[in-house]
Amino acid sequence: MPTRTITTLTADHVASSAGPCGLGHEVRVSPYVVAEEGYCLAVRALDAKDVYNQLEGADGVFRTIEKGQTLVGALGERQALKGYSGRIPRHVSVGDVLHVQNMGGILGKVATPHPDLGPALRVEVLGAVLTGEPPRHARIQDTAIEPVETLATSAPLVMVSGTAMNTGKTFAAAALVGGLTARGLRVAAAKLTGAALQRDVRAMVAQGAVVSASFIEAGAVATTGRDMVPVAKGIIAHLNRAAQAQGGPPDVLVLELGDGVIGPYGVDQILEDMELQRLTAVHVLAATDLAGAWACDQLFRQRYRAEIGVVVGPATDTDVGKRYLQTSLGIPALNARSEPDALVSLVAEDVLERKAWAEAPSPLPTFNGPRRPLTPSP
Repeated sequence: MPTRTITTLTADHVASSAGPCGLGHEVRVSPYVVAEEGYCLAVRALDAKDVYNQLEGADGVFRTIEKGQTLVGALGERQALKGYSGRIPRHVSVGDVLHVQNMGGILGKVATPHPDLGPALRVEVLGAVLTGEPPRHARIQDTAIEPVETLATSAPLVMVSGTAMNTGKTFAAAALVGGLTARGLRVAAAKLTGAALQRDVRAMVAQGAVVSASFIEAGAVATTGRDMVPVAKGIIAHLNRAAQAQGGPPDVLVLELGDGVIGPYGVDQILEDMELQRLTAVHVLAATDLAGAWACDQLFRQRYRAEIGVVVGPATDTDVGKRYLQTSLGIPALNARSEPDALVSLVAEDVLERKAWAEAPSPLPTFNGPRRPLTPSP
């Protein structure tokens, strides 16, 4: 790369989407841009917004983006039901206008404004960020966790999925990490799908997870449009190894799945994989409403051949919702905010049953929660 074309600038923000590259605020920039996922760009903000104007830094702190400030983010595609959706243009050059697609600083081209958030924040491309000696393009895949095609063993998995975004998945996952840790278990945690943002993983670490990881550490800025099963298995294998290296094997892995069960982020692929099913102790579903919970119950039974172990989230905020879930669907319903101890007790029981099943002389081919066998839906 011609060194005469390299310049140095000081960025006001280094977004979490660029976090795996370990960049500081002083960065070297080249005009030669690679328009592919994971490559980091330096850009200048062209707008100041009143809403959706926060950026999560690589240090985990949220800060407001001001007009004229310089930030570093990673190119990526995003498809969201409640936020901006965008793509990576085929070609990107210095001076082009892109958009900030989410609070993780994913950079791309957003075609249409959001009805509630307005137009996405525009940024001008200053160049490609470089790292290392000799200098090379900074991209998150260079330090990525390797994918795994086959995963024979793991500590029991607790899968936390949802009917949509903003259903309380992260709150429930963090509560489970904290509660299981308080019971003396070594808990590892990860977010397996979504769009670049480290807030959810940090919440689980704050509750005591001994090791953690997310899809961005496996080289995915967002989990749209890819086979997520090898990525998920790679993260799970990494968590087991990392925990072992830091004091012993984990007793359980709490894994949050981003967005909803149905959607573009690859949750459905992970839940459908029979190898992961075999390693799962319990499925925790965060549901906004009863219709979503009912639909997911049907989906789990008919498509995944598995049961939902417990429903959490807004659908359990009232006795009316809990009574329907428990009497009509036959699924335990516990509110993670008001009944955290009961939720942890239920999940801990399933984890211990999964461990006992795995340690049996001749375990059955699959594990579907023997404590609560499947029952027909009405």
